[in-house]
Amino acid sequence: MTWPETRASGTTSSLFSPRRSLSCPSYCRSWSWSSFSAPRSPLSPPWTAVPPRSVRARSSFWTNSSRTSIGSAVSISHQKGARTRDLGKFLTASPSPCPLLLPSQLRPSASPKRRCSKDENTHEESFQGFPALPSDVPWDSESVWSTFAFYLLSLHIPLSFGGLSVVAHVLHRPVLDPQTEALSLFGIQVFEFFGTLCLLKSTAKPQFKLISLFKGNRLSNGTKTWVASALGFCSLIFLVFLTSFLADRVIGPKAVNNLILKEILLSSDISRAACVLVYCIITPLMEEIVYRGFLLTSISSTSKWQQAVLLSSAIFSAVHFSGENSLQLFLIGCVLGCSYCWSGDLSTSFLIHSLYNALILVITYAS
Repeated sequence: MTWPETRASGTTSSLFSPRRSLSCPSYCRSWSWSSFSAPRSPLSPPWTAVPPRSVRARSSFWTNSSRTSIGSAVSISHQKGARTRDLGKFLTASPSPCPLLLPSQLRPSASPKRRCSKDENTHEESFQGFPALPSDVPWDSESVWSTFAFYLLSLHIPLSFGGLSVVAHVLHRPVLDPQTEALSLFGIQVFEFFGTLCLLKSTAKPQFKLISLFKGNRLSNGTKTWVASALGFCSLIFLVFLTSFLADRVIGPKAVNNLILKEILLSSDISRAACVLVYCIITPLMEEIVYRGFLLTSISSTSKWQQAVLLSSAIFSAVHFSGENSLQLFLIGCVLGCSYCWSGDLSTSFLIHSLYNALILVITYAS
């Protein structure tokens, strides 16, 4: 049957059967000719059937969109003079959150800024300048070792190892009772402390003040100092208990670390108060000023800070004249030195040292 005959008779071929979907766009592939509500003429071709209202709305949307796109393309292709202007208007009117910029709108002198620059600067400030040691060392590098030798030979060794013998000789007592020994130890440490301060002050530069050692590069009102103190104390406790555990496995456990100290702590309240002042305030403050504030700072001016920490820690361990505790004393010096290098504040290492000595007193008293 030819096409005129088909049109005259009002019938359709199998290609346009009522139940077969048309080859139309994807939005109308789900409906068939049987869903049309409007009648069609027998002489009209099947594609002239009127679709439902919802399909007409969607079809008109795509038709208008295609017309707009075609019209824009034709206007751009025919109007060569206004091509750049129309394209610029289209790009600048883009609803995207980051509008595009034409090359003509970029200035050579303007540099792009990143949103995270503030956070990166804050992160860099918290870690830059490590170690945070003072750049201007108050002591001359040539007189550091002579000053330290004078401190050992004239103050530390005579007072720490011979002070109690002098007190017993003066009091005409062969053996000192615990309370007298505690008070004598307190007086000896106070005398050594002030003698050390006078020595370091006299050998330093005229404008130097010892209080400046306790004013480091603090961030956020001392946050860096407290963080360094907490991390240093936790690391110190872990290392000391680890070495003690290994020493007990290899050598054997020790009942009491210091019998004389335990006897002083158990004697009276005055003895306990004197021990707390000596071991938790005076001795840690004096040792931190000498070994970290003076020795480590002076060595770091002529060598790397790692070498300064190791050397000052080795001297700190050797000066205690305790062979069985030399490894622990060396580790303690390393932790205190690293904490001071990080914060640049001597109060960090002093706080760690004081807390550690207080813990030793508690363990000795309770054992």
